[in-house]
Amino acid sequence: MILKYNKDRRDSNSFKFNILLIFSLVLILFGLLSDSPQNIIFGLKRIVLSRDTLITDYIKIGGIGASFVNSGLLTLIFTLLLYRLKIRFNGVSYAAIFTIAGFALFGKNIFNVWFVILGVWLYSRVQKERFAKYVYIALFGTTLAPAATELMFSNYLDWYIGIPLGIFIAITIGFILPPLSSHLLKMHNGFNLYNIGFTAGLIGMIFVSILRSYGYIGNTRFVISEGNNGLFSIFLYSLFIFLIIIGYIKNNKSFKNYKRILAFSGRLVTDYIFLEGIALTLINMGLTGVIATSYVLLVGGALSGPAIGGILTIVGFSAFGKHPKNIIPIFIGVFLGSLTKIWVINDPVIVLAALFGTSLAPIAGGYGIFYGIIAGFIHSSVVLNVVTLHGGLNLYNNGFSAGIVATFMVPIIDAFRKEEIK
Repeated sequence: MILKYNKDRRDSNSFKFNILLIFSLVLILFGLLSDSPQNIIFGLKRIVLSRDTLITDYIKIGGIGASFVNSGLLTLIFTLLLYRLKIRFNGVSYAAIFTIAGFALFGKNIFNVWFVILGVWLYSRVQKERFAKYVYIALFGTTLAPAATELMFSNYLDWYIGIPLGIFIAITIGFILPPLSSHLLKMHNGFNLYNIGFTAGLIGMIFVSILRSYGYIGNTRFVISEGNNGLFSIFLYSLFIFLIIIGYIKNNKSFKNYKRILAFSGRLVTDYIFLEGIALTLINMGLTGVIATSYVLLVGGALSGPAIGGILTIVGFSAFGKHPKNIIPIFIGVFLGSLTKIWVINDPVIVLAALFGTSLAPIAGGYGIFYGIIAGFIHSSVVLNVVTLHGGLNLYNNGFSAGIVATFMVPIIDAFRKEEIK
């Protein structure tokens, strides 16, 4: 399909900015209403001083209030950063900001993200180019923020060694992200939406291997919350219905032309705001949010910090590649895996595999439902094994796994399709 410019000129940049601004303020308000100011302050302190490797659920560490305030503050700061850099808000803007919001519930916080960003900024200075050119790599690159706090706050090194070493490694990671991410995109040919996750997995694997050769023994974590499905269901459904209503009103009180979004494969780069406008994009974001939340509840999963992070990431990338037609096959593939494999479908790790596995949505969108189901089936196995390679330092572990799966599957699919043509 040829991607053509549609009607982005009719969509005010200030309107798109205001949507993200409101979203960040809603997160902060929800956090403030969920706990006392004193508990929120103490909770933020615990979050900042925590090791952040996978899986560290901030709701369990610092409480609901502190977690959502942390999420809202980061969302607000980075939204204002994009505005300050005079970025025109588009699909990747929404994907980046919603991903930040989601992962600020389990791994990214108001302290640990800045070292990677500084590294990317230094790279832009060395290249004598504007930071705006690399800002999205910086935002997505915060997936490796735990690299700093793992060395700072673990018991492996004395503080006077661990703190400077952690800062140095995180800045170095940020510095090498831009050239690597552009090169590795070619490996999966755009069929993994979380390309930075794939890049970060390889970087994390290299750094962890070097550290282990000096005796470092890093351990992944499994700190996860549960028991909040009622409260979070109300919050999430309200948020997503709000997005649908805003999109519906802005689209002249109709869902007209929404089917056009469903016709896209979602392969990188597919920017729905650029192609179809903000109104239809908001409708799409709300619908996928409702579907993702319902999936977690239907399989009996917990709406934990990581699960909400997965849902918000789906919603963000529903401005940049995802839609109901190409994410549902991934869910089906993971579900079918539960019927034959050794895990159950509502295992927290498998719930995350389904949610974040929608990084492979372009396979379903580009090659069809059958291949999408196969991709989800394979991904649910691969993702459980790759985390040991990077020691949990890459928060986008599913992006790393999806990159491997896409790199493995796409050439094979293409080969068979060629044989069929012959």
